[in-house]
Amino acid sequence: MQYSTPLIRGTLVKRYKRFLADVTLENGEVVTAHCPNTGAMTGCAEPGFTVYLSESNNPKRKLKYTWELAQTFHGDFIGINTHNANKLVAEALNNKAIPAFSHIESVKAEVTPPGADSRFDFACVANNKTQYIEVKSLTLARGEQGFFPDAVTARGAKHCHSLAALAQQGIHTTLIFCVQHTGVTSVQIAQDIDPLYGEAVKIAARAGVSIMALSCFIDEQKIYINQPLPLNL
Repeated sequence: MQYSTPLIRGTLVKRYKRFLADVTLENGEVVTAHCPNTGAMTGCAEPGFTVYLSESNNPKRKLKYTWELAQTFHGDFIGINTHNANKLVAEALNNKAIPAFSHIESVKAEVTPPGADSRFDFACVANNKTQYIEVKSLTLARGEQGFFPDAVTARGAKHCHSLAALAQQGIHTTLIFCVQHTGVTSVQIAQDIDPLYGEAVKIAARAGVSIMALSCFIDEQKIYINQPLPLNL
């Protein structure tokens, strides 16, 4: 995924009220940017981090800038915009860049399976059979280990149980952790943050849900899924 316009570099002053971030641009101007991430953003929003903003020319927008990337003091890039996780997976599916899905014939976003009570991010068709994918954006790092979630997520647990129910019916289902943090080399569940979600993931795995973690290449020009990562459940 290539950014449509060059990102604007700055330094993070603070993130606040979940959706707002003050940033000092390289010319010294302080601007308020939209923060498209409702999570705890632990380790992603340290004052002094280098950040990259996209700029909108839409006069109807309240905030001109959107916070897209952060760069840690160690130089690792973090994808702040959680909406990009689905875009990245969609791009990878369509480009046949995920080996496990290289055989699929079509991809449709935001689909509720017949009789289900959850809507999933993607439905893929191969050999006249439909399979479902749910995507989660992962940015929490502790050292080189990535963790999900970074806050309690009842919705995430519900998705796991719904995927498990489909898997028990013989329908192929997959949970993908899209790792938008270049310092992460392996992934596991943050049991200390949300033990109920951890148990839901285990139930899904036992039911036959495929679970995978995919890392991203990230820089200030582009971001794309590049390889699978080890996953410890």
